[in-house]
Amino acid sequence: MTMPIPSDGAPTGAATPKVSTGTVTVWDPVIRLLHWTIAASFVVAWLSAEEVMPVHEAAGFVILVAVGVRSLWGLIGTPHARFAEFVPSPGGFLSYMGALVKGRAGRYMGHNPAGGAMIVALLVSLLLTVATGIVLDTGGGVLGEDAMEDIHGAAATVTLILVVLHVGGVILSSMLHRENLVRAMVTGRKRA
Repeated sequence: MTMPIPSDGAPTGAATPKVSTGTVTVWDPVIRLLHWTIAASFVVAWLSAEEVMPVHEAAGFVILVAVGVRSLWGLIGTPHARFAEFVPSPGGFLSYMGALVKGRAGRYMGHNPAGGAMIVALLVSLLLTVATGIVLDTGGGVLGEDAMEDIHGAAATVTLILVVLHVGGVILSSMLHRENLVRAMVTGRKRA
């Protein structure tokens, strides 16, 4: 798991990112491309639902492929991309959330425990949404079309709620640690 950054600003953990001009490379190009591909595809899928089904289905397929690649990259990718680096234990998550509520959450080079938990929740929710969409497209399976449509819609709504919470968490963490996390997901670099 990624460790908090000590007060002297030096990163902790096994792998030390390359330092250049006061920033460190954290997010590799694969992570950044997958992040923005999934985000854009979800927006397209949400906006095209029940309106332009070929576009909706294509966006769902892109999400499926991107989540699959992200899952593989979580096993074999760069250090900050690996699930082993950022998926928190329940105790680690609760400890971080307690510190966050008190305004004392540590800064992390990679994902903090709340961000790590959110990634897992989003990947699971996205996969459930896509899977139910595929079953719906093939007639609704054993539950039938109406029930599957309800489940698909609920899964998409849960995903949207998670996206809103994710964006809120990014804004909160950016303000708390005085760094632009959105820019970091574009450039791949964070303050050392």
